[in-house]
Formats: sequence, C-alpha cells, structure tokens
Amino acid sequence: MSITAAMVKDLRERTGAGMMDCKKALSECDGDEEKAIAWLREKGLSKAAKKAGRATSEGLITVVIAADGKSAAMSELKCETDFVAKNEEFIAFAEGLAKLALEKKTDNIEALPAEATDLSGLIGKIGENMQTGRLAYVALSGEGVIGSYVHSTKKLGVLVELTGAATPELAKDIAMQVAAANPLCVGPDQIPAETLAQEKEIYLNQAKEEGKPAQIAEKIVEGRIRKYYQEVCLREQVFIKDDKKTIKDLLGKNADIARFYRFAIGA
Repeated sequence: MSITAAMVKDLRERTGAGMMDCKKALSECDGDEEKAIAWLREKGLSKAAKKAGRATSEGLITVVIAADGKSAAMSELKCETDFVAKNEEFIAFAEGLAKLALEKKTDNIEALPAEATDLSGLIGKIGENMQTGRLAYVALSGEGVIGSYVHSTKKLGVLVELTGAATPELAKDIAMQVAAANPLCVGPDQIPAETLAQEKEIYLNQAKEEGKPAQIAEKIVEGRIRKYYQEVCLREQVFIKDDKKTIKDLLGKNADIARFYRFAIGA
C-alpha cells in the first residue's frame, strides 16, 4: 500500500513519533493507523506512550449548558502542569468533551466516540501526559432549574439540578454553596448506612472516654449526629452568604435539590 504524506502527518500528530518512524510503522502495518500506533508503542517510539505514567495533578473543569437551559454537562481533563491547562488546544479539547457529553446525553466517557477522547495527538504535540477524567450530565424531567459554578481557576466546577419553583438565582447560590462547603450528599437519607454507623460509634466512644453515663452518652451522640448532618448534607448546611439561614430555608416549601456534581482537580 502507498503511504502518503498526509497519513504520516496524521500518525505523527497522534503519537508524537518521528516522521521516519511513522512512515515505517505505516509500512509495516499496511497503512492501518491504529495498528501503526500499537507498533510504535511496542517499539517505544511513541512519545504519548512514554508520558502515560506521569502524574496528572493539574487540569481543567468545563461546564456546558444547553441553549434552552434544560440540560448541561461537565467534563474533567487532566494534565501535568498548570501551564498546559491554559493552552488553547487543551481548553478546546476539554470544551469538546463537555459538548459531546451534552449532545450524547451521557456521563460515561466510554460512550463517547473513541476519536473524541483520543489524547495521543495532543500529548505528542504538547509534550505532557494528559488524561480524560469524570463526566457529569443533568437534564430536567419536569419543572426546575439547572445551576452551575466554575471557579476562576477552572479547577473546580459544580452542576446542580433543582426541582419545583426554583429560580436561576437560587440555583447559582446553591452551586456556589456546593463549591465552597463540599457536601457529601443532598440529605441524611443519602448517607451510606455504614458511614453513619461508623460516625455514631466514634461519637459514642468519645462520650464514654469523657466519662459520660450511658443515657447521657446517647443524647450526646444524637446531638453530634445532627451537627454531622449540618456539615455533610447540603440541605442542612448553613448558607455561606447568610449564616442565619440554612439551604433548607432557601429552598422553602416549593423547591428542592434533585442532585449535584462537584468536580475538583486532584480530588
């Protein structure tokens, strides 16, 4: 099979390998690009493969909201340095992931086309290891509002879905609450039973070590569990903008939180 300059160029962009190595790989694999990539990796000639083991502790969180405001997606793309996280091509790739997740209505990276998640070309070009991370997708099934927040560093992002008579302003406030307070779940009923049991055991042992009688210890545990709920449950948390209100107060009787996602680079 005739190996064209365009074929060599495409393979070089995907792998970062040298031009002659790319040409040889294509020749050895009868022009099959995927097999040529594997060939280069086996020979240790793919720069992307060599960088695959490096830590990716920096990156970018991207949120895309549909024009009608009824659905949204959030993506996480990781790299080695903050410098690369600000690279225009890296940013474009991250935005592409979020847009595609929105289009495909999925939070599963495996559900996206392989070419859309293939970072080998960008790795070869920029010279750093990169990895796709988490995806989130939310869509309203009835009355409600989707809210989002992305920190100025682009390393922290939040999506929230509110139901009922919620407003965009309320959704924004709650998204900021999630970003700042990092709740574990929406309400106490979502705390895993084993987690709650472990917390109760810790508080009970603490009360016993303090010399409290069994009856008093039980009441102390109840009080500390309520405080625990206020720390980890979004509805129970004190509002970051007004410590005289809880998120439950903000929601009132006509709105509620269906779910939230919080992505932070390195967490």
